[in-house]
Amino acid sequence: MKSNGAWFIGTALLGLSVLIPAAQSADDAAAQKHKPLMIHRLYTGPDGLTHAEEIEAKFAPAGGNDVYKLMANSGAELRRAPPGRVADWHTAPRRQYVITLSGYAELEVAGGKKISLGPGSIELVEDTTGKGHITRTLGTEDRVTIQIPISER
Repeated sequence: MKSNGAWFIGTALLGLSVLIPAAQSADDAAAQKHKPLMIHRLYTGPDGLTHAEEIEAKFAPAGGNDVYKLMANSGAELRRAPPGRVADWHTAPRRQYVITLSGYAELEVAGGKKISLGPGSIELVEDTTGKGHITRTLGTEDRVTIQIPISER
């Protein structure tokens, strides 16, 4: 009876020794794939309203890192908005990237479409004309952003 138990345990251990490396190599392969980095692009459509689309940042290998080049820019600034702040319908003051560093917000564009933003969210804001969009600071903490103006060519 003891030999049957030992045989069973030995077989189970052998099976695990085969399965664990296979699972680890699958995890390693998954780690090689990168989650897409999406940018919310706001733009004024021909109807004069702000619309939104998601565009993927396409990274290229460069010196051991992957790099996504932003459009030419200058004069970045940090901004802080208190919880509950609502900037009713407004256009962007210029074409710019807005990157949320901390806090949460919601953008509303044409047709009532709402976009949730949090730390790491990137927007390419180009709706400098038309009706614009609404920005609402959500939650109980300040929303801190870095705004990076895009240089005009």
